[in-house]
Amino acid sequence: MRAMRARAPGRALDPEEQPLPAPRAGQLLVKVSACGVCRTDLHVVDGELAQCRYPVTPGHEIVGRVVGSDARVGIPWLGWTCGACEYCKSGRENLCARARFTGCDLDGGYAEYALADERYCLPIPERYTDAEAAPLLCAGLIGYRCYKFARDARTLGIYGFGAAAHIIAQVARADGRAVFAFTRQGDAEGQRFALSCGAHWAGDSTAAPPEPLDAAILFAPAGELVPLSLKATRKGGTVVCGGIHMSDVPSFPYALLWGERTLRSVANLTRADGEEFMRLAARIPIRTQTRTYPLQQANEALAALRQGRLEGAAVLVP
Repeated sequence: MRAMRARAPGRALDPEEQPLPAPRAGQLLVKVSACGVCRTDLHVVDGELAQCRYPVTPGHEIVGRVVGSDARVGIPWLGWTCGACEYCKSGRENLCARARFTGCDLDGGYAEYALADERYCLPIPERYTDAEAAPLLCAGLIGYRCYKFARDARTLGIYGFGAAAHIIAQVARADGRAVFAFTRQGDAEGQRFALSCGAHWAGDSTAAPPEPLDAAILFAPAGELVPLSLKATRKGGTVVCGGIHMSDVPSFPYALLWGERTLRSVANLTRADGEEFMRLAARIPIRTQTRTYPLQQANEALAALRQGRLEGAAVLVP
C-alpha cells in the first residue's frame, strides 16, 4: 500500500510503499476513504510532540470501510488506553499515561489502509460523505470537548477560526449562543468565513468583543492569546485552551485572572466524547467545509494549513 511517512522530525513527508498490515485479534483493517489534515499533524511533522515515535504515518481523522464487512467507521486520535489506571477507571481515559494515539504512536491515515483497535472506532452519521465526515474525527471531537467546558456560556469567543472553530460555531449557534470570532490581524477572508459559519461578530484577536465573553475557546496555538482572552472574559468566566501544543504563555497581571475566572486546558478525548458528539452531529446539520487533496499531495495540504490558506479543513483522499 502507499503511505506518506514522517521519517524524522522537521522534514517533509516521504512517499513509501509498505506491505498491507495484518490485523491481530481485536483489530480492524480499514481501507481509508478520507483522512483529515489536522494542526496536530503539523506538530508531528515539526517534532513538537515529545511522545511521537518516528518513522510514523500521520493522520487521525480517518474515515474508511472495514475490510471484509464494508462497514464505515471513523478512527480518531485516541487509539488505545490501558483501562486499569486511575484515569481510565474514573472516566478520564484521555489522561491515561500509557495511552497511544493514532498518527503519533500508531500509524495513521495518510495511507491507503490503516489498522485500528475496534473498541476505539466510532460510527459515522449517514448524512455525511467520507470527506465531510473526516474533520469531525478531531476538529469536531476536540472542539466539542472544549465546548463542553464552556458550560452554559451565553457569549462565546473563539480564537483561531480554522477547522475546529467552523464546526463548533455551528453547534453553538444551534444551542442559541452568541459567537464572537477572533482571527489574525487583518484577516478579512477569515472573518468573512467565520460570519458565514454563524458567528455573530468577527474581528482581530486584539479587538474587544461587542460585549464581555462568558467563555472563550483558544484553537490557535498562540500563547499570547491567553491574556487577551482573559481580558475579554467577564468575572466567573472560563478560558479553554484546546491545542495539544502552544507557544509559551507570556506573563500577565494577576488582575486578568482574578474575579474567579478559570483558565484550563483540554487534553485528547474520551470514547464517550466521541459517541456523544457523533449523536449530536447526526442531529445538527453541521456543514463541514473541506478542500480535498490526493494522498501524494499531503505536504502541499500541510503547507496550506501552516500558511493559513484554508477555509475549513484539508482532507486527503487516497
